Order: sequence, then C-alpha cells, then structure tokens
Amino acid sequence: MLEFLTTPLFGTATWLWLCFLLIVIALLVLDLGVLHRTEREIEMRESLLLYSGYFSVGVLFGVWVWFELGAQSALEFYTGFLVEQSLSMDNVFVMAMIFAAFGIPRRYQHRVLFWGIIGVIVLRAIMIGLGAALVAEFAWILYLFGAFLLYSGVKMFLEKEEEHPDIENNRFVRFARKHIRVTDTLHGGKFLVRLQPEGAPHPLLYATPLLLCLVLIELADLVFAVDSVPAVFSITQDPFIVYTSNIFAILGLRSLYFALAALMHRFVYLKYALALVLIFIGGKILLHDFYKVPALLSLCMTFGLLAGGVLLSLIKTRNQPAEAKVEAKESHS
Repeated sequence: MLEFLTTPLFGTATWLWLCFLLIVIALLVLDLGVLHRTEREIEMRESLLLYSGYFSVGVLFGVWVWFELGAQSALEFYTGFLVEQSLSMDNVFVMAMIFAAFGIPRRYQHRVLFWGIIGVIVLRAIMIGLGAALVAEFAWILYLFGAFLLYSGVKMFLEKEEEHPDIENNRFVRFARKHIRVTDTLHGGKFLVRLQPEGAPHPLLYATPLLLCLVLIELADLVFAVDSVPAVFSITQDPFIVYTSNIFAILGLRSLYFALAALMHRFVYLKYALALVLIFIGGKILLHDFYKVPALLSLCMTFGLLAGGVLLSLIKTRNQPAEAKVEAKESHS
C-alpha cells in the first residue's frame, strides 16, 4: 500500500494527487451539501466570501506545494493559478449571457455552476493529460503554444469590439431542441424531468432548459481552455502543477461569478491587460533558448499587468453608475 502511495503518477507521487482530490471533494461537499443545500439567490457579499474561502485554500495549497515540491514548483503553481483565473474572467460574460438567454433565475444559477465544475474537473484532466503527453513526446510543440498565445494576445489587444455569441441560434441548442425532448419551461432546479404527454401510454424523460444551459457552459469552458491550458503549460510542464492550479482557479472563479457578473462592465482595460499577459507568456516561450525568465519574475510580471489593468479600469469607471440588474423570470409548469 505504501509503495502505491509513493509511486509516481504523471511525475508526482500518488499520495499528493490523492490529497488534492480529497481537498476538492471536501470543498464541493461543503459547498453543495452544507452551504447551499437549499436553492436560493446568492448575493454579492456571499459570493465574495465564498471566493475568499476558495482563494485562501488555493494559496495554502501553494504553500504546501512549496514544502513538498520546492519553491520553483510553488511559484509556478501561483503563476498558473493567477493566469487561469485571469484568462477565465472573460467566461463570466458568456455565462451571464447563457443564463439570460435561457431565463435562468439567480437562485438556480449556483446549481448549474456547481455541476459545471464536475464537468470541468473531468474535461481539464483529459486536456491536460493529452497536452502533457504531447509535450513529453514532441518538445517543439511548446513553441507552437508560444506562437499561438502570442497571436491570441495581439489579436485580443487589437480587437475593437467584443464578439457576443448568438445563444438563440447556437447549433447545439437548435440540434437539442430538434432531436431531444426539451421542456419549454423550468421545473425547479431539475435537469431532467418525467412528463406524460397527452396520448402517451407512460411518462417520458425530458431535458429542461437548465440542462441545456449546463451543457452550453461546459462547451464555453472548453473554448476558453484552448487559451488557458497552453498558457499554463508555457509556465510549467508539470501535469500536477498545471492541473491543480487550473482546478483551484476555476473553483474560485465560479464562486465569484455572482459578484463579477455585476461588476465586469467596469473592467474596461482588463482585456488589454489579459492580452499583454498572453503576449508576455508567448514571447517567454519563443525566447526560451536565449533567456529563461525566472519563475518569480514571471509571477510578478503577470500580477503587475493584471493589477494595473484592474486599477486603471476602476479609476476610469469610478463615477459610472452600476448596470441595472436583469432579473430572469421563472416559468412554472
């Protein structure tokens, strides 16, 4: 048994992976099983408190990584943690649009985000596992990551307007409504419901708009992961650091959604800060053979760019009135 725990799994002792999984499971059980057993609307104050809790656990996990794997790994964890949270902030806009398009009331949004995390844990594991295998087999693929991040950063910096997805005409939504039984209204917080159509001999299983919303949010996360996963691989190729920093960042960001959704209109310069972070990380990889950027300098640069973008945005919009809340109305069957 002890030999199994000390056996390396993707380059890191199995017991470290198990400890990480136990921490994540404990956080999810505490979140849904204790704090949010009943479906209710989460206010900004609670959202900030939840985020501070998740963020603190992530920071403490980084300290533990420092003691177990060394300072270099800890700095890489913190950099990946910060980069993943920052690059995923744009996802908040998309999630808010998806909720609005399906008319999901705020009291059910936490349920969707929570179960979305389960999907993220699985999908990110697959993506990072494939990425690690590719990097191990073809070292030159890191340069492709670097070039892609550099291109993405320049493109993001030069874009004049944000492109918003058309949820109503989304291919998945049209396909689902055409080939799957989907209810027109919500049925509480249920993803699936059994209904007996008129003339049917027995009840049939229907998907609710809540399930379509969940799947769309998972697809949106996959799209955003195309940028964020290569960005973290450009910082470190250790699958343990890449995966744990990703998951802790996403856990925190999902809990912060309810506060960010009301404030994102004030972060007018955040897009440019994120673009500069992508350019910096991409350039760091392309110039790796000539100069290796120290992990501490990389962390400081990333934090400085993002903090500068947030502060400039808040100063620029300090007199701007808050956006009116869009309250989704629930339909009852």
